[in-house]
Amino acid sequence: MPEQLSWDAATVEPWAEALEGAQAVVNLAGKCVDCRPTAENRREIIDSRVRSVEAIGRAIAECERPPRVWVQASSLAIYGDRGNALCDESTLAGEGFAAEVCKRWEGTVDAAETPQTRKVILRIGAVFGRQGVAMRKLLLLTKLFLGGSIGAGRQWISWLHPDDMTAILLSSIEREDLRGVLNATGPNPVMNAELMREIRRATGRPWAPSTPGWLVRIGAGVIGTDAEVPLTGRRCLPQKLLESGFTFQYPFLRESLEEVLGQGGIGSPCGGAGERLFCV
Repeated sequence: MPEQLSWDAATVEPWAEALEGAQAVVNLAGKCVDCRPTAENRREIIDSRVRSVEAIGRAIAECERPPRVWVQASSLAIYGDRGNALCDESTLAGEGFAAEVCKRWEGTVDAAETPQTRKVILRIGAVFGRQGVAMRKLLLLTKLFLGGSIGAGRQWISWLHPDDMTAILLSSIEREDLRGVLNATGPNPVMNAELMREIRRATGRPWAPSTPGWLVRIGAGVIGTDAEVPLTGRRCLPQKLLESGFTFQYPFLRESLEEVLGQGGIGSPCGGAGERLFCV
């Protein structure tokens, strides 16, 4: 069994010894954004990302034999809510709280002085595994015959199958030509209305009416989440991965959902609140 070490995602502790001579470090730490948008939660969202990156940067800098590669999670949220505009890695960062979080997150990675360690920043989209936070909520709504489009249904969802997310992580570790920022998302984003239609189809549920934006905001307050998460979106392409020759096993939503909902799947690797750091 691999050795498991705990850490607080903020300070350099004895866990840092595991980085010595490691092939790779993969950091997926960060408080889940599926929470009330209070000042305290927003502070924790920022701190959990920035402080964990700072700690890893310091730990790598202290290594005599530093890891060959550091794969760091980020988010497509850096592009903001861009409507129908297509976003690839050359697109400038957007505006809003989520985009500012990502800019600070990635800026902290860039500032870390680790000259012997290749850096890969993965801007991760919605990884639709059956046990993921977002998918569990969408399945519950659909099961209750409330699986209509959310708001206008025209917000774009940049999604990814869990197996393709795993393959991107492995490619980032193994391929020396992959470095810098990569959009970790599938090649065919869809609007929310299509997403909900395909979930209903995969689960055998009939048509359901859409949920107006004002009702989503009320519901978000009741269940303790941020309404901006389901009501906003972005249309992103994994341009660098496609140019590198990476092949997606599940490029189309229908086949992806059929596989995930038929056999289960893992959740989004950065979809929870855990302090997740892997050394291999």
